[in-house]
Amino acid sequence: MRIVRDRRQVTALCREWRRRDARKLALVPTMGNLHEGHLALVRHARERGDRVLVSIFVNPLQFDRAEDLAGYPRTLEADTKRLAEAGVDALFCPEAGEMYPEGATSRAQVRVPGLSEVLEGESRPGHFDGVATVVAKLFNLAQPDVAVFGEKDYQQLLVIRAMVEALNFPVVVDAIPTVREEDGLALSSRNGRLSRAARRRAPELHRCLRDTAEACLLEPDQWPRIFNELITNAEQRLRAAGLQPDYVSIRRAEDLGLPQAGDRDLVLLGAAWLDGVRLIDNLRLQYGRFAGAR
Repeated sequence: MRIVRDRRQVTALCREWRRRDARKLALVPTMGNLHEGHLALVRHARERGDRVLVSIFVNPLQFDRAEDLAGYPRTLEADTKRLAEAGVDALFCPEAGEMYPEGATSRAQVRVPGLSEVLEGESRPGHFDGVATVVAKLFNLAQPDVAVFGEKDYQQLLVIRAMVEALNFPVVVDAIPTVREEDGLALSSRNGRLSRAARRRAPELHRCLRDTAEACLLEPDQWPRIFNELITNAEQRLRAAGLQPDYVSIRRAEDLGLPQAGDRDLVLLGAAWLDGVRLIDNLRLQYGRFAGAR
């Protein structure tokens, strides 16, 4: 596995692959501290591309709190070993100065209005501007045919797809279902920061969302009239379990708009604080059925 830290070198490598092999390139952007969810992304990328490039970059632009950026786990040595064992062709792991050589004050940014301003965007102002900017830079540097993301970060996925469509990036954005622990907790690099006691409580977010989704499907003809009461009950349940809800919300799956009568493809999203760690999760709600594993 090649390890590249310079943005010019990664562009040259990807160009060489295309010139020599004329094959499909799959990109998996990450911030490192890899877990089984990331490796599932890599496996999917291996199925979709002949060459797989993984990036590890803790992007300062998408952190709204300095302490969160400082505390984000960095495990590059272990990550490199796991990626090599997974058959990744190259790892791009630049420093912040390499990705943002002009610094934080004179950079251009990419912004996706609307989608970036609700839910996570409302709680974390500027977060999705940072996400869109760094993903756009990675797309320009590597020019992949396919990029692979996880559905756990559902709003992020929609933001990236909207950016790709609006800016005409010639890349297919693939997504894989959320990978979970046996108790339902969505895998996240932040889970490692939970205390033992908090880790035992953390799956309550998923259980609460799942029960709320099942309650929605008991009365599909009452959508969306029943949603407010169900959301209030879910938030109360989270508080009783020791979690501090940021939001629980039911939105249109396509664009995160507020559901109207007749909408039949929805997503239930939740975010909550536990032990100083912010947990997020989501489940799809489709009229007549529940995509409960997602």
